[in-house]
Amino acid sequence: MKTRWIALIPAYEPTEILCQLLEQAKQAGFTLIVVDDGSSPAAKPIFAQASQYATVLQHEQNRGKGCALKTGFTYIRNNYPASSIVVTLDADGQHRIADAQRICRTAEQHPDTLVLGSRMFKENVPLRSLLGNTTTRLVYHITTGQKIQDTQTGLRACSAKLLPTLLEIPGQRYEYEMNVLLTCSKAGIPIREVEIETIYIDDNAGSHFDTVKDSCRIYKEILKFSASSLTSFCLDYGLYSILSALTSSIVVSNIAARVVSASVNYTMNRRLVFKSQSHVVQSAVQYAVLASLILLGNTVVLSLLIHSLGMNRYLAKLLTEILFFCTSWLVQRKIIFRTKKPIEGKG
Repeated sequence: MKTRWIALIPAYEPTEILCQLLEQAKQAGFTLIVVDDGSSPAAKPIFAQASQYATVLQHEQNRGKGCALKTGFTYIRNNYPASSIVVTLDADGQHRIADAQRICRTAEQHPDTLVLGSRMFKENVPLRSLLGNTTTRLVYHITTGQKIQDTQTGLRACSAKLLPTLLEIPGQRYEYEMNVLLTCSKAGIPIREVEIETIYIDDNAGSHFDTVKDSCRIYKEILKFSASSLTSFCLDYGLYSILSALTSSIVVSNIAARVVSASVNYTMNRRLVFKSQSHVVQSAVQYAVLASLILLGNTVVLSLLIHSLGMNRYLAKLLTEILFFCTSWLVQRKIIFRTKKPIEGKG
């Protein structure tokens, strides 16, 4: 029996392009689900036409792309077998049905994997899209240690047995898609990329992405860690400056300041940033080992910069802290405060 392929399309204020997309997808054999995310009355004729090809679900008010995807996922989970393959597409015509078929085949071959249709951004890419994807790609790499070419692609496919996991992931708007990638990395769900054609219609004018608001949502997690680290750094740097002036000992000042700031940083990261449920003794021991190793490296580098290179002690402290920031983030994220969730499925 052929595996059912289900195309899920969240739509807000769509144009006739949506109906053209649905007609092509129907001819290609897809089962179609469209979620009207609180569009205005002017869009009713579009959705009426869409209902000829697809099941149309509706939000009374605009709730965001993440909510629209979850509405569709819930409907699919409740009405179709877990063996189905689910692919998400954008409603603005930027995804070719042939590419959707390709990533569905890959998802069918790797049912425990999230498959991304990744654009290569080789030419004719709007500057906003190029800069946005470059930034989120860098943030994702720093956060997880993994490289993904296209973190913002809306063309994604997976087995329906992964839907319970996807439904648990927080996020209501565009940040949800980044949260999915972060959660897959944390939970050990493999991610595969399949190269697709890069298409932008009218310089991506149909996108409802709010550059400021949605970017802030996407980068919230890394910003929370940065805020925690900045708070601890200010405490560390302040104590270091005071003790250094009082004792004239670089080593003693650095160690004493780091012990206090590390204790504060551990508490903030465990409770507020990563919201870890790991055993407090285990995570505290792991954090203590990390803090000790970073303190050792920090002290060695700091002493080298000051005594061997003659650098100002306050500038040397600043450069040293920046150097060890990324190391601390990656180890805490991937080892100390990691969270793994089981993948559930039906049938």
